[in-house]
Amino acid sequence: MTRLQALTHEALGLTDAERAALAADLLQTLPAVLSDADEGVAEALRRDAELAADPSAGIEWAALKKELGR
Repeated sequence: MTRLQALTHEALGLTDAERAALAADLLQTLPAVLSDADEGVAEALRRDAELAADPSAGIEWAALKKELGR
């Protein structure tokens, strides 16, 4: 068994909350990586800037769920 397999096996024995905390801790140790192969990141940044400039252009989460029928 490799070290990674052993760690994975050990981590799977944790509670959901413990695994979530571990995952968050591990993700924070990774460098930020943005990939814009399909221009998705550029679009997200454009929309973020648009919303920052005009917050009224946004929609509340509850309103969006209602609009989607959920």
